[in-house]
Amino acid sequence: MGVERIGGGLKPVREPLGIATVGTVQIWTINLPEVGNAITGEGVIEAFEAAVNAANADEKIRAVILTGAGHIFSAGGNVREMADGEGLFGLSGAAQRQGYAEGIQRIPRAMLRCEVPVIAAVNGAAVGAGCDLAMMCDIRVAAESAFFAESFVQLGLIPGDGGSWFLQRVVGYERAAEMTFTGDRIDAPTALSWGMVSRVVPDENLLAEAQVLADRIARNPGHALRMAKRLLTESRTSSLDSALTLAAAMQPLAHQSDEHRERVARWASR
Repeated sequence: MGVERIGGGLKPVREPLGIATVGTVQIWTINLPEVGNAITGEGVIEAFEAAVNAANADEKIRAVILTGAGHIFSAGGNVREMADGEGLFGLSGAAQRQGYAEGIQRIPRAMLRCEVPVIAAVNGAAVGAGCDLAMMCDIRVAAESAFFAESFVQLGLIPGDGGSWFLQRVVGYERAAEMTFTGDRIDAPTALSWGMVSRVVPDENLLAEAQVLADRIARNPGHALRMAKRLLTESRTSSLDSALTLAAAMQPLAHQSDEHRERVARWASR
């Protein structure tokens, strides 16, 4: 939390993305519940970029949990600003195009280059860009009250933040098309049956369950986790030959690491 000078004193300034570190796991909390944890503001975008950069630079961090403050994961865009024509939504068409590229689209680019596994702990509504943000994570754990909606079309919009790229890679083209063309809500049990989330848990257990999963991930060597994530990410769009070439280049780096040697020696001494 930062501070802002007011008159002769200092007033605490709440960070839009709270970050807590527990051992080798970080918890990122979108901290704007008064606007539905909207992620279109410049401060939120900058915070995501900074969080990714910091996690990438800190070799001790091995997993991240992303969640929302209160009872909403993220409502995506700030609809009140849309209605009032504020910020990006008050610009001309040409300026808005540039505004998307230099604004909200920085989040999917940042999330895609995050080197450590990211678990979305979806604690409520994940709507529009909030739904897309969940899809940008590697794994999703949903509270029983959670729901997902690719709701842009209901406001006469399209996914402007990369949702058309991420969503279909999670649920396949047909289900992504159904969500995109209807904008309808998908509840947590349906999300589980569609493979959108890996598990659904009682609301009160959400963060604990996400932490258990993060700890299971974080027990593994950090360098191997980062390379495994990069290999998975690249393999989504590459040919088999390209994926094999990348794996062949990465694997010797893993073989030469101290943690690999220590773990093999430990196994051999059993």
